Amino acid sequence: MASNKEISRAGFLARAGAVGVAGAMGPLLTGGGARAAGAPGGAGSPVSEPAPGRTGGRRGLTYRGVSYELIDGETPFTGWDATRMRHDMRAIKDELHADSVSVFGTGVERLAATSTEAAERGLHVWLQPRLADVPQPEILDHLAETGRHAERLRRQGAEVHLSVGAEFMLFVPGIVPGANAVERIKNLTSGHYDPKTLVRELRSFTVRAAKAARSVFHGKVTYGAAQDEQVDWKLFDLVSVNYYASFARRAEHVRALSKFRRWGKPVVVSEFGTCTFRGAPERGGMGWDVVDYDREPPEIIGELVRSERTQAAYLTDLVDVFESMDLYAALVYQFVTPDAPHRHRPRYDLDMASYSLVKPIWKTPEEPTAHWHWEPKEAFHALARHYGRARC
Repeated sequence: MASNKEISRAGFLARAGAVGVAGAMGPLLTGGGARAAGAPGGAGSPVSEPAPGRTGGRRGLTYRGVSYELIDGETPFTGWDATRMRHDMRAIKDELHADSVSVFGTGVERLAATSTEAAERGLHVWLQPRLADVPQPEILDHLAETGRHAERLRRQGAEVHLSVGAEFMLFVPGIVPGANAVERIKNLTSGHYDPKTLVRELRSFTVRAAKAARSVFHGKVTYGAAQDEQVDWKLFDLVSVNYYASFARRAEHVRALSKFRRWGKPVVVSEFGTCTFRGAPERGGMGWDVVDYDREPPEIIGELVRSERTQAAYLTDLVDVFESMDLYAALVYQFVTPDAPHRHRPRYDLDMASYSLVKPIWKTPEEPTAHWHWEPKEAFHALARHYGRARC
């Protein structure tokens, strides 16, 4: 199994891999469409959205939020911690002024604890288990257990949607050859896979994941797809896309996102973001790939220039696009990356390669202690102003 660092970094490669796969196999990936058992109103039926993006008669996004990852961490101090999590949920609600949070990662207990804390603070919750590189039955069991907790929250009155996962071709064994996500990425990008097998296995697992979710959860269900991944959206209530595009004009973003409306269902930007250096938006989902992790300590490659302003401008411009399109929800990737500290020496400033809205400050240059903290970036403040205005 790949390390947590490998999985986290590899996740962004889905955009590159999916582009190559979808372009060659679009006709195979679309069409057909097994229906998930137990879907509300009959599986595959569109969810009614009387006025896309409306909240109390206002147009724009219905939900504005941020994703929050649950990880084991590279050190004893950078993994998930209940006290830190509660502090972060308070900041997301009261300082970022988000009304929604995507809780994703592994471990049913910490998924449950984090989503419960978010719900108790009045946040809308997107709950997404993301177990990787284990046998498919374990992934489905992990999904079902998470779904049971989501259903308990829903019955208690919380606003909660369940996502069955993200970018299955990378993280689920048996769809693309490879023992872990890193190997699958290499096989995808080098063409070492069988397109027909990929389509068949991806479709089969997606159907099984949708059924597993529907069997325990009776709210809205979705899936976090890569931007060019072809999905049978009849299985789901919401169309969700992880969006890392960079265009010179807003009209091009509108054109790229409009194609997701054709299923007649609410459209969710389940991830969007950029790193913290000049030119990062143009690198899209590959922005993280500017670190030499073979060195000790890891180093930034080349002469990158840190730019919190670049990140802030990209995020606020995209939120304006999403608002103008009345999309259902948008969730920026992501709140914090504890293992990517901000350092004053640019060569070791790993936060430049981070998509997070806050920068981790370690107490020592070499490694964090229990007392490390984060500080908001310009993007945090820019989004807080935008989200705050929307809540008024």
